[in-house]
Amino acid sequence: MDDSSDTELNSVNETSNHDAEESTVSHKRAMEIFNDGMKEILQDPLLSDLPLDVTEEEINHQIALEYGQALTVKVRKQNGEVIPVVVLQGATVRDLRNAIKRHFTMKLEREGGNKFISWRYIWKTYWLCFEEEKLTEINKKIKDYGIRNRDEVTFVKRYRIQ
Repeated sequence: MDDSSDTELNSVNETSNHDAEESTVSHKRAMEIFNDGMKEILQDPLLSDLPLDVTEEEINHQIALEYGQALTVKVRKQNGEVIPVVVLQGATVRDLRNAIKRHFTMKLEREGGNKFISWRYIWKTYWLCFEEEKLTEINKKIKDYGIRNRDEVTFVKRYRIQ
């Protein structure tokens, strides 16, 4: 072997050793690196209102909002609290209901709550309502009910017919 081959072989060995050292980062350190990167990414004005433990879905919805591919629907709870929920253009009532469910599930997880919400009970007990019209057809697109970006829907108690 000539000297240049030895030098290349040593260089490859050093690179392999360096790669091996880099791949043995502890989980804790990897999470620190990831969180630092997320903090930097979330400084972007487009993503700045997202939480640090943001999900991929939340990022995709925020980007879709920016490109006009999604809309925000304000959901007013019975107690008056208004929750902004993002759904893609062409969403159905079912998609809106699923987005509401995801929002509350993530909110509970982030707050460390271990409460269980029976969504089956919620949807049997309440209608979503937009401008006095109940969103009764879950496969109907919300735009067909006249819902546009930043419109507000409310929960309305269902009453049994006797």
